[in-house]
Amino acid sequence: MTVELRTGRTTDPAAVRELVSAAAITDGVSALSEAFLLRLRHGGGLHVTAWDADRLLGYAQLYDGEAELVVHPASRHQGVGRALLSAVLGEVGDGDLRLWAHGDHPSATALGHPAGLDRYRVLWQFRRELEDPLPPIDLPAGVRLRSFVPGADEAAWLRVNARAFADHPDQGRWGREDLRMREAEPWFDPAGFLLAVDGADHILGFHWTKRHPGQLGEVYVLGIDPATQGGGMGAALTAAGLRYLKRAGARQVMLYVDEDNPRAVNLYRKLGFTQWVTDVAFRRRQR
Repeated sequence: MTVELRTGRTTDPAAVRELVSAAAITDGVSALSEAFLLRLRHGGGLHVTAWDADRLLGYAQLYDGEAELVVHPASRHQGVGRALLSAVLGEVGDGDLRLWAHGDHPSATALGHPAGLDRYRVLWQFRRELEDPLPPIDLPAGVRLRSFVPGADEAAWLRVNARAFADHPDQGRWGREDLRMREAEPWFDPAGFLLAVDGADHILGFHWTKRHPGQLGEVYVLGIDPATQGGGMGAALTAAGLRYLKRAGARQVMLYVDEDNPRAVNLYRKLGFTQWVTDVAFRRRQR
């Protein structure tokens, strides 16, 4: 097998999606997260593909020092992953690199460690059945819920999101374009984008829900303005979103939470969530 690497700002999205789907059947989890799939579809990032003639063997995407890669199940253990990772490392030079491994497969550790990447972050996927009893919506006094209004709430929501996730490298840096891409997605439903507001209609917190194909819902983004932390706002917003998803036809709900966020982990466990899948990030620090 001859491996030819091609690097550029564009690639063949359909071929990559087919590759990702084939890998997901084998691995039980998608190798590319939502942000990487969105850039594949809408543009952005650097794309590295591995080919044997006209057969796509593997794919990697690099964006802002973060990368994800996938190798077709039929082409594994043949050096394709190492070639893709080497190309990505060549692009970042002496800079930082963060590489996600979805599903925490041993092969990711075997690929990352020889290249000087160390495991540094663990993200858990939790799930919960919506047929089980749902918690009550106990909002603090003076707080009400309303739905997000496209064209009116973007700027205010981005400000609260940035404050709520100031220490979160992925979520807190979202800008107008990040939000616009998601508003353009077929799954976007402003009715399920719940805002907790005060009497002056200032956003205090939010629960953005998402519907996946079938009967799976997601606690997509849950955030509270640090100035209003406490008072049970997180639990109330989660409960409201779960009830919305159940009314919309979901039977199960998922979410992602960092292993080292005990406050959020404890909240979700109390609300009936249990661990489902683990994602791991590896990092090579700037030299």
